[in-house]
Amino acid sequence: MRFCVLGGGSKGNATFVESGQTRLLIDAGFSGKEIERRLLSIDVEPETLSGILITHEHGDHVKGAAILSRRFRLPVFINEATLAAAGPVLANLPHCQPFVTGEPFSFKDFQIHPFAISHDAADPVGFLLNNGRLLLGYCTDTGMVSKLIQYRLSVCHGLVLEANHDPDLLRTGPYPLPLQQRVRGKTGHLANAEAAGFLCDIHHDGLEHVVLSHLSETNNRPHLAEEAMVVALATLRDRLGDGCLLPTISLAHQDQVGEVVILGARAGR
Repeated sequence: MRFCVLGGGSKGNATFVESGQTRLLIDAGFSGKEIERRLLSIDVEPETLSGILITHEHGDHVKGAAILSRRFRLPVFINEATLAAAGPVLANLPHCQPFVTGEPFSFKDFQIHPFAISHDAADPVGFLLNNGRLLLGYCTDTGMVSKLIQYRLSVCHGLVLEANHDPDLLRTGPYPLPLQQRVRGKTGHLANAEAAGFLCDIHHDGLEHVVLSHLSETNNRPHLAEEAMVVALATLRDRLGDGCLLPTISLAHQDQVGEVVILGARAGR
């Protein structure tokens, strides 16, 4: 299995995932043209896509979904509440495939498990993608880590995880107080330290790679998100010993395509 965060942040989110003959997008929050450009930059022809998974209805996650669906005849997997809340942006999808949050479904080379997250949207979800050998978790746009989220993601080999903000930057930044409260609330976004603590909670030797995504351009800095992870993982290694295997940590960016991550190096250990 391989994956690549094509872009992550408040201006647009999209992640490419591939296994076997199946090529998926998780969210399509850029214009169709921009998503095509970003796919081509990693040598993926847009017409080879198999489908699109949608986490929730906010524009930075759905902007290009309808045009891509029409242009390439792609099924769009989405729950009914999200589809209704998206309104005209996703109206008249030609190939809509509804799913029920919490109920796994199969599509080509993947079994896909949509699970509930905590965000100010109609019925937001994260995804666990299983190709029969490896599991990729996707969890952004959640204001808290529930026991359900922890349970679903505790067996991942790869993970795209939100590290949205630094609390001090949020507090002293330009956001008005109501917006600050929304961001740091239980239906907002994860802070760096919260993401780092969660990663330590679900650590296991098979977790190979974690991409930190949805970093706020206003309320975060890449080095702060990375430092939070480095400190947390160093503490974890001190507790577990030098023999523990830690995941590679990389960062997604808003304005550039991330690295293509190939999972499977530790499978079967």
